[in-house]
Amino acid sequence: MIALSLAEIAEVVGGQTHDIPDPSVQVTGPVVRDSREAVPGSLFVAFVGERVDGHDFADQVVESGAVAVLASRPVGVPAIVVDDVQRALGALARRVVTDLGATLVGLTGSAGKTSTKDLIAQVLQRKAPTVYTPGSLNNEIGLPLTALTATEETRFLVLEMGARGIGHIRYLTELTPPRIGLVLNVGSAHIGEFGGREQIAQAKGELVEALPPAEEGGTALLNADDPLVRAMASRTKAKVVLFGESDEADVRAENVRLTDSGQPAFRLHTPSGASDVTMRLYGEHHVSNALAAAAVAHELGMSAQEIATALSEAGSLSRWRMEVTERPDGVTIVNDAYNANPESMKAALRALVAMGRGRRTWAVLGKMAELGDEALAEHDAVGRLAVRLNVSKLVAVGGIEASWLQLGAYNEGSWGEESVHVSDAQAAVDLLRSELRPGDVVLVKASRSVGLEGVAQALLETGAEGEVSAR
Repeated sequence: MIALSLAEIAEVVGGQTHDIPDPSVQVTGPVVRDSREAVPGSLFVAFVGERVDGHDFADQVVESGAVAVLASRPVGVPAIVVDDVQRALGALARRVVTDLGATLVGLTGSAGKTSTKDLIAQVLQRKAPTVYTPGSLNNEIGLPLTALTATEETRFLVLEMGARGIGHIRYLTELTPPRIGLVLNVGSAHIGEFGGREQIAQAKGELVEALPPAEEGGTALLNADDPLVRAMASRTKAKVVLFGESDEADVRAENVRLTDSGQPAFRLHTPSGASDVTMRLYGEHHVSNALAAAAVAHELGMSAQEIATALSEAGSLSRWRMEVTERPDGVTIVNDAYNANPESMKAALRALVAMGRGRRTWAVLGKMAELGDEALAEHDAVGRLAVRLNVSKLVAVGGIEASWLQLGAYNEGSWGEESVHVSDAQAAVDLLRSELRPGDVVLVKASRSVGLEGVAQALLETGAEGEVSAR
């Protein structure tokens, strides 16, 4: 973090200092919420959770070198005490990004946020020091913690912004005001909480509403292929740049295709030139993510050739997102088990089929959470799609939602052994261990709460006669 004294921080967050002998002492290390991450010079943020109270670790973090605790009550060690720790953390983040002067890129969408953020970061890092959201820490705690990792050298700050309701993104933009706002898509993720796609669009569009006007450098990057996103152009005073496969897109892809291994390739067109891209990632859905990243990079002055080279060399920075590993016996495991919604589930199935040309394909799928009244129809649709795409075998894992997946497959014509419903992850592992053959391709995907990443890990251990190499 940019160095600030404890007195300055107390003023920024509206707090009172307690047991601090020298308020001029500076925080020169990271701002952390996990006591195990406390190091000399750090500031520990004490949250009260359902099972753990961060205040109970105050002595421990100070012994580890933390200069103070940001707390909601005195803790007997140097502390800045505030009424609301979360809002104080946000206020501190806003002060730091304001002082920093870096270009802040905010992005949101129903699917693909984390993969796109990883691409943007890898492209921009070639131009200047870049800080970006680790994993998917995109909420009111993770976002300011990420912003606070920026230093004087940081030139680009790429922040993923998630939402579970109207007003969430507006709040995040108040903490870290973006100059560039990117909206990927409006899908069905969390539709049960929002109540409908129109409400999701309303929430996601809060990002472009928060941008400065065009004359002050504000730029809204919108997906030209998603009507609900494209319509957000009327909600911003920023300059609007469209990306997508549409002929009207400013940054677009032509001649989109998949390689024999299922990796997307295309001709990238930008207002300043064109260049060819062949990605290391898997699945055609990454084309849209790559175009979004290209739009950001072009806006920040990179050439089409520079962008294409960076996109062609970029990999996945976050775990369990189309993580492709080949066992020594030739079985390929695709671990996409970090999360799932209808759009990402369908994209993963298409990627599986593209990767499995001439090979047996297995889709090990589980519940998609937070779909509300749409849950039955969406699970049924995924089961039907697996049959239409000629996936060799669908393994539906879990309770009622899994039964809907299998029912969809059955109603689409999967009457033999093409689909099966198993009770839990262990049952899926047992089935696959007994039936997998060299050359098979296995996709594992469900919402994070299902924990299907354990299936992928178990299958990799099963096939490990030697060292397993990830691609």
